[in-house]
Amino acid sequence: MLPILLLGETRRCDAFVAKTSWEVVRKDSPVGLRYDDFSLVVDLDFDRFPEHMAFYANSKTALFLFQSVRIRLSAVLAEVGASGMYHRVAGINAWEGSLDADRWELMTIAAGNAVIDFLHTKLSFPLECCGDRVGMVTPRVMAMIINEAYFTVQEGTASKADIDLGMQLGTNYPGGPFAWCERWGIDEVYHLLEALWLDTREERYKICPLLKTEYLRSL
Repeated sequence: MLPILLLGETRRCDAFVAKTSWEVVRKDSPVGLRYDDFSLVVDLDFDRFPEHMAFYANSKTALFLFQSVRIRLSAVLAEVGASGMYHRVAGINAWEGSLDADRWELMTIAAGNAVIDFLHTKLSFPLECCGDRVGMVTPRVMAMIINEAYFTVQEGTASKADIDLGMQLGTNYPGGPFAWCERWGIDEVYHLLEALWLDTREERYKICPLLKTEYLRSL
């Protein structure tokens, strides 16, 4: 059995490795690698480095799983002329804590996806699949809730602590929007909202000025 190639930020990679007993080879860069020597190539930094697709497009047989919350996989594949890889590519939400979940959320472009088949049959991962869209499902919903929470604070209606507590008491969630934002990183939330706004031009994704201010202060 060919091993899995794993690239990305250390905590994300550690979370992935903890979910499988399959042989994993970890690398810092995709440059100069023979991807077809691996059963699955997992790039958990792909959202930040979609230009990696130019390397992966040379593969003939390997399967690819990308952290791709804020991009459409079909758009990246089309850009490098690799639309024929649709059935060998899938996206995953690898935000902090997401890979620890009992069920993984995957983005696919078309039916009959070989990555889903591999994860399900070879690694026995329970999966929830969505279409090829910016934000997938869970990150999109959570980013919108966080953005609305920032508007509420900006308007002076409630404090961050009150909103988090209200969410916990009112919905029985284990945390609130500001706790989630801190866990995932305000940069992830900001860039996802930015991508959603550019993709849809829907008002609900227009970034709250307070959220933008806090993001800029974090740089």
